[in-house]
Amino acid sequence: MTPLDPIYMLVALATWPLWRRKARGDWPARFGQGEPLPMASKSRLLIHAVSVGEVSALRTLVPLLANETDLVISVSTDTGIERAWALYSDTATIVRYPLDFSWCVRRFLDGVRPDAVALVELELWPNFLKSCRKRDIPVAIINGRLSERSFRGYKKLRPLLRRHFASLRRVAVQDEAYRKRFNAMGVDPARCEVVGSMKWDAPPMQHDAETADRFAREMGIDRNRPLIVAGSTADGEEALLHAACSQGVQLLCAPRRPERFDEAGEALPACVRRSRPHEGRPSSDRFLLDTIGELGDAYALADIVVLGRSFGDLHGSDPLEPAALGKPILIGPATSDFTHAVETLAQCDAIVRTTREGLVGDIRRLLENPSARASLGERARECVAAHRGPSERTAHLLRELLAHPAK
Repeated sequence: MTPLDPIYMLVALATWPLWRRKARGDWPARFGQGEPLPMASKSRLLIHAVSVGEVSALRTLVPLLANETDLVISVSTDTGIERAWALYSDTATIVRYPLDFSWCVRRFLDGVRPDAVALVELELWPNFLKSCRKRDIPVAIINGRLSERSFRGYKKLRPLLRRHFASLRRVAVQDEAYRKRFNAMGVDPARCEVVGSMKWDAPPMQHDAETADRFAREMGIDRNRPLIVAGSTADGEEALLHAACSQGVQLLCAPRRPERFDEAGEALPACVRRSRPHEGRPSSDRFLLDTIGELGDAYALADIVVLGRSFGDLHGSDPLEPAALGKPILIGPATSDFTHAVETLAQCDAIVRTTREGLVGDIRRLLENPSARASLGERARECVAAHRGPSERTAHLLRELLAHPAK
């Protein structure tokens, strides 16, 4: 037991009324009791991706490493596990990441036995890092990001966290601002480098037309009428978008969190739900994507994409998947979780920043001007293409980590 374990137990007890409401599965694995993995004939690399976004960011990295390493991908959330199985079950072993109690971490590492660990973006759990240090398992951060908001919180705990940051063997960050923040937290500058965001590599530049057509037929989407697709929506945004879309305009909303599916459905009158396509009103122009892993199909059909989590007090959503598909994108003022991607697209004049008050006018303007929509989407696609390559640079870094683990 470590000094952190009693603190974790007290926090768990104090927050029990809150987190017990959320359905969670696979508790034995969460406590480190997953099936032990067989011995590997190649170096074993464990990549940890917290949830769906981080899992999806690995789409171009995994094929670069799968043939030369024994690849294991750990995921924390149920939706992330589901997405990882869909994307990587043929090329990697998918496991559940444990809770950070010392005994859970110990059992997990005993079962997986990684030669190196790569944490996607930033997921520094103290007991996990301490156990890796004891076992001489090198740990790297890939696709590293440390937002200004998170950095302010981490700085308050810098005396406690500095040694964990300092223990990182390699850190590959998305941009210069993140590099400076990681260095300020204790990462050796010689071990920290800017390689770009793998999310620029992850989204496909085209979508399977047959799959998109089938999705449209099954949902009852009229391909002859305009369709607005709102991705990763949050509280209140479905109602905002419903009001912003005039009569005759189809609207599909895809809530970020599954626990909000029913609430979102209530904000979209008589909507067709993906999970219950026959229960909606015939010829409805409101649709709810209440499944995981199909947002790309919806984006492929969109005339305009609106990014959720950007019109309230949250911090935006990833614009790169619709941008890679050449879609005209609208985003609200809250974008701090994706500052670099949004700023880069804005510099290319490839995204429209709007507000709650301006949303109606911006949607109408784009719907009334097909050439403006097409130009905006083409600039977005070109911007994504110009920034591809971070996955290959990250793969090279991880190969070096496995080849020289002590450096």
